[in-house]
Amino acid sequence: MINRKLIYKVLGQLLFIEAFLLFVSLLVAFYYQQDDIFAFIVATLTTIGGGLVLKWRGHGADNSMSRRDAYLVVTLSWIVFSFFGTLPFMISGYINNFTDAYFETMSGFTTTGATILDDVECFPHGLLFWRSLTQWIGGLGIVFFTIALLPSLVGGQTKVFAAEATGPIKTKLHPRLSTSAKWIWSIYLMLTIACIASYYVAGMNLFDSFNYAMTTTATGGFSTHNSSTSFFHSPALEYICAFFCFLSGVNFTLLYAAVIKFKIKDLFKNSEFKFYMLLVTAFTAFIMVELIAMRNYDVEHAFRSAIFQVVSFITTTGLFNDDAAVWPHVTWVVLAACMFFGACSGSTSGGLKCIRGVMLIRMVKNEFRQILHPNAVLPLKIDGVNVPMQKRVTLHAFLTTYLIICLVISFTMIAMGIDNTNAITITLSCVGNVGPTLGTEIGPTMSWSELPDVAKWFYSLMMLIGRLEIFSVLVILTPAFWREN
Repeated sequence: MINRKLIYKVLGQLLFIEAFLLFVSLLVAFYYQQDDIFAFIVATLTTIGGGLVLKWRGHGADNSMSRRDAYLVVTLSWIVFSFFGTLPFMISGYINNFTDAYFETMSGFTTTGATILDDVECFPHGLLFWRSLTQWIGGLGIVFFTIALLPSLVGGQTKVFAAEATGPIKTKLHPRLSTSAKWIWSIYLMLTIACIASYYVAGMNLFDSFNYAMTTTATGGFSTHNSSTSFFHSPALEYICAFFCFLSGVNFTLLYAAVIKFKIKDLFKNSEFKFYMLLVTAFTAFIMVELIAMRNYDVEHAFRSAIFQVVSFITTTGLFNDDAAVWPHVTWVVLAACMFFGACSGSTSGGLKCIRGVMLIRMVKNEFRQILHPNAVLPLKIDGVNVPMQKRVTLHAFLTTYLIICLVISFTMIAMGIDNTNAITITLSCVGNVGPTLGTEIGPTMSWSELPDVAKWFYSLMMLIGRLEIFSVLVILTPAFWREN
């Protein structure tokens, strides 16, 4: 039985958090004295009102949260957050179409970074800050953020964390989840502050430093300029951006151990990190050679463009310093592979995750050995830990569902009249929470405004499904979920 009162109560509490975030954006709007002040005042008050209504509906709820409640809370929190997040765009009049506003906000919270805005530079500072803030909050998860900030607000923390966390293997730093959340968030905050400082020292103004740092560490990709990081024409800024994107793609539990406990060796012993490093190195080298041979880039420019785009795509950030749409088409295949794999589990990136790649490779190796030794019992070990059979079955189910979703949505988009390359890469981009796409009609440097409204709703759902790792959302759509047993 679904505990409706508890769900209302938790959603109401989460809306108060969102109202506070809107208030922070209001302060930015006040500072710059632009025409978005009224929009943020109304949006903040409306969100508080929505929170009060839901709290009233949830009055007297008990705190016993089942697994069903947890999956429903997590999915609904992202949907409701995105709904109220559209208000500043709609009230200010900068985005008139609700579909566009919802798409933009969902893209923000899921850290996809796909945008329908053709000219982002005409937007006032408050709205630009709000776009970046949505990505920063969504980076580690809305509910996870709340657990770290106010642990008492969310009942059934472990179940909620399981529904929102990324990757097949959940790691905790501390027996108490709220303590783990605080430690992970402290790493996230340190990364962001270091990124702000680096950008500022390298020549960005303070406002851009804050915005780009939030979207870099969240691996989101929203920018305050139409030409993204290439606006600054600064190789130093591009290297800084690539470095912090790369770090944000590493498992935050590993980062905590490496940075706080000085266990840097453990980082390089970790199978997932080694696989992540291998992919980045191999893909960068390949694209670099292609750009030198086919596009006559000099060595430094080729290396910088290659490593920036590879890191941006594999960490699902989506910032760009070059137009990959004019690169040799073989590089598109490599970048699409980056989109598919994603970075490490327990990071802010999307995609399949490198740990699943490691598991698949080990399973294939085991299969070859099994053919030679049919009676052998072959355990699947990653970093000395045995992976139980159930997790292997789940991996197969996840991969199958991932590919089916990509095929079905790509087919649907082609049927709507979108060209083949765009349909496939846009779908990969949304399910992997990447942001940019590859193609000639909608390329890496273009907005998604020309997509039909129906397609935007489909892709908004794909972003959510991709961010919550498919099953957390799809399970709600099954009849068994709603049966009272």
